[in-house]
Amino acid sequence: MTAYAALRAQLDTLTTEAFRPELAEIDRLSTLEITRLMNAEDATVPAAVAGQLETIAAAVDGIAVRMARGGRLVYAGAGTAGRMGVLDASECPPTFNTDPSRVVGLIAGGPSAMVKAVEGAEDSAELAAEDLAALEIGPDDTVIGISASGRTPYAIGAVEAARARGALTVGLSCNAGSALAAAAEHGIEVVVGPELLTGSTRLKAGTAQKLVLNLISTVTMIRLGKTYGNLMVDVRASNEKLRARSRRIVALATGAPDAEIEAALTATGGEVKDAILVVLGGVDGPTAARLLTASDGHLRVALAEAPTKTPTAAPAQTSTAPGSR
Repeated sequence: MTAYAALRAQLDTLTTEAFRPELAEIDRLSTLEITRLMNAEDATVPAAVAGQLETIAAAVDGIAVRMARGGRLVYAGAGTAGRMGVLDASECPPTFNTDPSRVVGLIAGGPSAMVKAVEGAEDSAELAAEDLAALEIGPDDTVIGISASGRTPYAIGAVEAARARGALTVGLSCNAGSALAAAAEHGIEVVVGPELLTGSTRLKAGTAQKLVLNLISTVTMIRLGKTYGNLMVDVRASNEKLRARSRRIVALATGAPDAEIEAALTATGGEVKDAILVVLGGVDGPTAARLLTASDGHLRVALAEAPTKTPTAAPAQTSTAPGSR
């Protein structure tokens, strides 16, 4: 049997590669009929993710413990899977004010593979090991291998290399019984079934990967104190929209008038979390920074250590703010 024949036989066993004869004439349907079919397919993905929530939660708990010690979260994948990891990693600094080195996305073939396929890169487990060695992965880090098929050598190689270095490992795939899940400490298998277009795993599988990565990064950041209630209090105000959002977040958290919000943000160099502590805790900017450092950035803990200010906002406003006193 040739190498291609062996790989073809392997692909024939994968749910994500299965052919659906009932869709063999989809190109003869009307545009509206096709869109309805595709939308109905997409609607099944959240239920498939729901079946893996316990495994996802266990992984998040492990990730959060390691990141609290200074560890990193690293995604590794090829093609669409790799792009999903890079996308999620790139959203963490503006959303949670994380250092770009704390959440990292690795894609087989390097940054250029984000927009153009790098031939053969996904087939190299050795390349994954080299990429992780360059990051000096260690026991406080977490590496998540992402692969729709669960057989991609780059993703499996990343997990195996990370595990050998003592890191926590997670394998995210869309096939049951995958080699990737077996290689990882936490195997997440979101089985979304055959695609509308045979083997096009940027569709349901890609959507599933996006949903899972949203869960992992968001809930991890909540556990790390990057939010206050459901407010993004660590948001990095790097443009006009985010600067306006920062003021709105302080207002929602405190119920304070605009003048007090502006004064608090000025006193804290524009840091939203510090400004909320200034308003609700009745402290100055340096004290807010000190309390947050002592609480590892957890605003609720810092507030518990601060003298409570007599509210100046109307009771109705203050009582509806998350964490108001």
